[in-house]
Amino acid sequence: MYVCSCFQVTEAQVQQHAGGGACTPRQIASACKAGTDCGSCVRRIQAILGRGSCPRRDLVAGTMLPEAEEGEPALAELDEAA
Repeated sequence: MYVCSCFQVTEAQVQQHAGGGACTPRQIASACKAGTDCGSCVRRIQAILGRGSCPRRDLVAGTMLPEAEEGEPALAELDEAA
């Protein structure tokens, strides 16, 4: 099934690019042009990437977050509040 009808990019192709390290819609666009014309597929690409198609997401999730300045909430606190 096509994710991007403008450039005939399939879900399998998006998953393949994600497996190769493209972990954001912008990186997918650089790899195969999906999302660069009308933009209607960008949310679908985000959903595919959010389903674990990106092996680097696990690495990013395990990294340390920077410390907050005094009086500012830490990034982790902002994520929990959302």
